[in-house]
Amino acid sequence: MSELAALDTPIGRIVVTAGAEGVRRISWRVVGRTSLGHSEAPVPGSALDQAVTELSEYFAGTRREFSVPVELDGLTTSTRQVLLALQQVPYGSSVTYGELAELSGTGLPARAIGSVMGANPVPILIACHRVLAGDGLGGYSGGLPGQGLETKRWLLEHEGILPPRLL
Repeated sequence: MSELAALDTPIGRIVVTAGAEGVRRISWRVVGRTSLGHSEAPVPGSALDQAVTELSEYFAGTRREFSVPVELDGLTTSTRQVLLALQQVPYGSSVTYGELAELSGTGLPARAIGSVMGANPVPILIACHRVLAGDGLGGYSGGLPGQGLETKRWLLEHEGILPPRLL
């Protein structure tokens, strides 16, 4: 059984789904759309409660590392291995798709890493926004519809990877 909680953030409303073992999914929801169908507050001490607290602290600028467990069930072995390798890239740092391919030890080519990032069920907690193309930002499948790159840019600015825009 899964629990859901919504969190309003500077990059839109995110919906966190968690089970007994950890966070299963983070997604974006347009404000005003269908009801979440859950209780108002997560069960104190649950993985969902911990995730909402840690994500709130991250967006407030007071958290740089996440300790909430994540569930990566249903992913291929190579996808899981790439995502676990990405967890080694700390706050305020970035890697290219090619560097992450090498770091993961999977033998996947750099081009395939983008697809793995798109399959990441827990963006922000596993920071796929820190993976950049060799010649620019690359893509980002998170964020509200049509705002993926703006969302990625905000996260990179928030962590100091990119300088803030003046206007």
